[in-house]
Amino acid sequence: MVDLVVPVKNLDRAKSRLRGAVPGGAAAHRELVLAVVLDTVTAALAADGVRRLLVVCEDARVVAALAGTGAEVVDERGLPGLNAALDFGAQVLRRADPDTAVGAMQADLPALRPEDLAAALAEAGGRRAFVADRQGTGTTLLLGAPGAALDPGFGPGSAAAHGAGAVRVGDRLPALRCDVDTPGDLRLAAGIGLGARSARLAEGACRVR
Repeated sequence: MVDLVVPVKNLDRAKSRLRGAVPGGAAAHRELVLAVVLDTVTAALAADGVRRLLVVCEDARVVAALAGTGAEVVDERGLPGLNAALDFGAQVLRRADPDTAVGAMQADLPALRPEDLAAALAEAGGRRAFVADRQGTGTTLLLGAPGAALDPGFGPGSAAAHGAGAVRVGDRLPALRCDVDTPGDLRLAAGIGLGARSARLAEGACRVR
């Protein structure tokens, strides 16, 4: 079993390159970001092999939106970047079980299906492992070995950084590799099959059709 940390930025700063992907201005953008997060988290929680899922955010609106999903949420302000947020989340999860296997998953996988995440966990087989993004340079999922430090290296070139000490898995799981940063990414995710919330918002958006 794996405990996952999912980081989420303040909604007013998150996914700036997706602005305008759906009509309606800033409010619609925030709604889209939340929909993507909710679809990602919901799919992950339904995956075999996932025990706990902790969202580390810096926005009370994210906490409210995730209420009732089964995710644990902590609103922690002032952490210096993505990797610091992931390390913080790993520490929180390990308070209950120091020997747990902790993983880090990106929050922008709206086409994720539970069976895809379960397949990646099975392929990893308890080893330190990672899933590269669609371009092969970034990382959508990092898995630590049981009881071992997560040691995240997210950022430019993270696939190479993680590949230095982890096995690459999930190459045949496009939904797990399709993170969404731009309208073009959202179109590709729509072609795979968006989660219900993201699909509802994207349905009338000309840039996604």
